[in-house]
Amino acid sequence: MKDKILKRARVITGLIIIIAIAWLFILKPRINFSHDEDKLTKAAQRYFELNSNELPSGERVKTLTLQKIYDAGLLDKDFYIPLSKKTCSNENSWVKVRRENGEYKYYTYLECGYLKSTVDHEGPEIILNGKNELNISRDTEYKELGVKSVVDKEDGNLKTSDVVIKGNVDTSKTGTYEITYTAFDKLSNKTVVTRKVNVVRKIYDTVKKDLKDSTNYKGEPENNYVRLSNMVFRIYGYDENKNIILIADTDISNINYIKIDEWLKYYSDNLNEKTKDIIVEKKYCAMTLDEKNLNKTKCEKYTSMKKIYIPSIVEVNNAQEGNDNFMKPSTMSWVAESKNKEEAYVTRDHAYIPEDFGVSYFAYNKKENYGIRPMFTIKGKSLIVSGDGTVSDPYTFGDVKKGKGGDLLNTRHVGEFVTDVDNIWRIVKVMDDGTTKVISTTVESSDESNATCYPTNTDAVYIYNPKDKKSVGYCINNAGTKYYDVSKFDNHEIEVPIYKKEIIYGKEIETKKYKSIISAPNMYEMFSAATNYRRSYWLINSSKAESITGAITEIGVPVNGQNTEYLRLFIRPVGFYKKDVVITSGDGTEGSPYMIR
Repeated sequence: MKDKILKRARVITGLIIIIAIAWLFILKPRINFSHDEDKLTKAAQRYFELNSNELPSGERVKTLTLQKIYDAGLLDKDFYIPLSKKTCSNENSWVKVRRENGEYKYYTYLECGYLKSTVDHEGPEIILNGKNELNISRDTEYKELGVKSVVDKEDGNLKTSDVVIKGNVDTSKTGTYEITYTAFDKLSNKTVVTRKVNVVRKIYDTVKKDLKDSTNYKGEPENNYVRLSNMVFRIYGYDENKNIILIADTDISNINYIKIDEWLKYYSDNLNEKTKDIIVEKKYCAMTLDEKNLNKTKCEKYTSMKKIYIPSIVEVNNAQEGNDNFMKPSTMSWVAESKNKEEAYVTRDHAYIPEDFGVSYFAYNKKENYGIRPMFTIKGKSLIVSGDGTVSDPYTFGDVKKGKGGDLLNTRHVGEFVTDVDNIWRIVKVMDDGTTKVISTTVESSDESNATCYPTNTDAVYIYNPKDKKSVGYCINNAGTKYYDVSKFDNHEIEVPIYKKEIIYGKEIETKKYKSIISAPNMYEMFSAATNYRRSYWLINSSKAESITGAITEIGVPVNGQNTEYLRLFIRPVGFYKKDVVITSGDGTEGSPYMIR
């Protein structure tokens, strides 16, 4: 008997608890919410008693937001979301009034978290004729397709002729335009639908028209710039298949000639999918020439089918016009031609010593490191969606959707630019741990002082080590933080490649790992080649041979061979932004980098 009583007591207690919970979390909030709806309705009615001239006439609807009613001083306290200190939505909550059968009727909508009024508060559904995003060719007529239907859940089918259409499309200019379609239901609930209209051009048609009787650009044209995969390229010209040949505007990295094909696979992996999709395979010019035959303008030997390669002497020669040639870099970059089994040619736009004036090509050992500017060919039918081909507004193909304020930096892409106000950085890689690896675009310190580092060891072996006070790695990791804002950087693991003698891509004999705030660039990574700022800087690549180290000289080319001088070089830092860094504005381009917080 006693057990039955205890069991019954437990059941009753449980029911009481359930009822109490239901009252606290369900019934009471809904009762309070209903009271708040009534208060809001009465406050609106009082507003129009005081401002009767604002009452709508005919079939018009007048809307008062909760915020406006607060501002009028007609509510003595705020409405709150149940069981919280957050107020109900001031802008999304409203009272609408409309004249019906000679009397004014009030419709109240209150939004308090999960509690929302049941009154009709959604606008009608607008269905457009055609797609919500259209591509049309430049210099053609844009014909507005209009609206197919407008349907409201409460009011049924509405007139498509009542939809307000705004926006203009200038088909004389490439770009993206927006047309907005606005409709209201009988209670003035609004819906806005946007159609994007891309005024585009086929890249082949644009280049063909610009070049007229030629098949490639010459000299230093101002309108052959393209941005793909967040990198800037120059248009060389078009081929027999009406496809367009592009070359990187600057060196992406430095590489040994013998490792070019291997490195280009790494480079290809860093192109975005849209870029990969429009690249076409073809055979590229690559000859063996002695120094007496470096004036070739026709190719006599080709590679096998490739998606990406490097420019040949033929392309460089064909681009010459007077003293100008956009195919020649300010640094020293490999071209496709070999001199013999041991040597290949580099090109550059001007000589650095008097006896080399007027010389376009120089032969160097294939094991040495020089710049690489990838070349590839894209489909001529690829559509330009913006840009005029200038360096400030290059042609783009819609392959990148820019980030927006609030996006995490680690959701962005290789090649995009970031700024912390004091310096501009470029994304090298988004790491598996959520950090974002970046490289500085300059070699100068933020306060323009001479931020240099040099090894103080006496054995002449320059192993990069951020823990060894005698190493440049220690100087960069410690002294370098004085010149750059590293407050948003992670103390991240870095990997130092160490070589037996020559520094050769993929031929390190060992790697060592350390934790470091900032470090030097890796010679073979994306965007590690010389910037437009003529200053030398250290690289992270190390050799166990005496007087051999990774470094870029003041003329923008790597140190090759032994260094007998006492090296005192500048800092070009690499760092890892923490995984919680957020972008606030910007386009991710060099001219408009993402601002971060």
